[in-house]
Amino acid sequence: METKGRILVIDDEEGIREGCRRALEPQGFAVETAATLREGLRKIEEGDFDLVLLDVMMPDGRGIDLLAPIHQKDPDTVCVIITGYATVELAVEAIKRGAYDFISKPFTSDLLLMTVSQGLERRRLSLEARRLQAIEQEAAELARAKEEMERMDKFKTAFTLTVAHELRAPVTALQSFLLAMLKGYVAPDQQRDILQRAIGRTQGLLDLVDDLLNLAAAREELTPPKRKTLSLADSLEEVAPLLRAQAEEKGITFAVDVRQRPLVEANPDQMRQLWTNLISNAIKYTPAGGEVRVTLNDEGGQAFGIVEDTGIGIAPEDQEKIFGEFYRTPQAKEVEPRGTGLGLPLVKRIVEAHGGTIEVESVLGQGSRFTFRLPLSTVTAS
Repeated sequence: METKGRILVIDDEEGIREGCRRALEPQGFAVETAATLREGLRKIEEGDFDLVLLDVMMPDGRGIDLLAPIHQKDPDTVCVIITGYATVELAVEAIKRGAYDFISKPFTSDLLLMTVSQGLERRRLSLEARRLQAIEQEAAELARAKEEMERMDKFKTAFTLTVAHELRAPVTALQSFLLAMLKGYVAPDQQRDILQRAIGRTQGLLDLVDDLLNLAAAREELTPPKRKTLSLADSLEEVAPLLRAQAEEKGITFAVDVRQRPLVEANPDQMRQLWTNLISNAIKYTPAGGEVRVTLNDEGGQAFGIVEDTGIGIAPEDQEKIFGEFYRTPQAKEVEPRGTGLGLPLVKRIVEAHGGTIEVESVLGQGSRFTFRLPLSTVTAS
């Protein structure tokens, strides 16, 4: 049979303990008793009670001192003080420490039953309020999750359409070149030029596919086996020779300043991609006679790399957009009509996947400065 509630009576007077039991048990309450604070504390720790009747003056201390451990175990447990020494000061202290009500000795069975019933109603309402609060919180979390899923669905749709558009243009051009040759519309002396243009288009397709694959890889959570302790300077020095050759071929001064050789916990391939994308972008959008400078250092528990150029620069309104997939500034399109617009988004994904940040400072027509920061490794390189 289900009880109306579990009651614990803590009082050193046997008459009070048994009197409470005789009054409460016939009304459907389960009653336990304790004659000392120590026994009462043990029962509180071992059991679950809806309401505690607590004497103030006990042989081994003050009952009021049990209010804290009672509410620490269950904040909604109702505590009723029973005492023959009721004072205003005691009432204020008890209420401040979490007591629900007082019963002054001696008391009648009717007063006890009324106080217990009111206390249990208070507990019921408190538990119901917590339950409703939990339901509201869960509903809010579900709404947020639904909103996030809808946002992701919209993003996936937009991303798919953008990728399809980016792939369609070069494929259509390539198909036109091949059909023109197949149908004999291209004179023999023009075929080589057509083939070179077709190869250029296929290279653009390969670049787009590579960038998409790299971006997808950077989106994945990097598991520990994919990471190792490595020198960020080593990664830079692996890619620098090829990039230097590209810069010199274009008539650009290329300088690398390794001031420290910081160690980071990172995916080696992605660290090479990070350097390559930032530096190749700087070279691509810097005119002949310009300069690209790379700096590596560490400070305040972080490694930081700087890639700065004297190139075309980025307008203030475009500086946030350049990290979005497929976005290219009008100035970038003028310098290089074909491009995927995925290089900087890939850089941002790599940096953030490794717990870092990246920022850009730029003046249109004067150049740009990209700075990324990564946390230093706490272990030495193997």
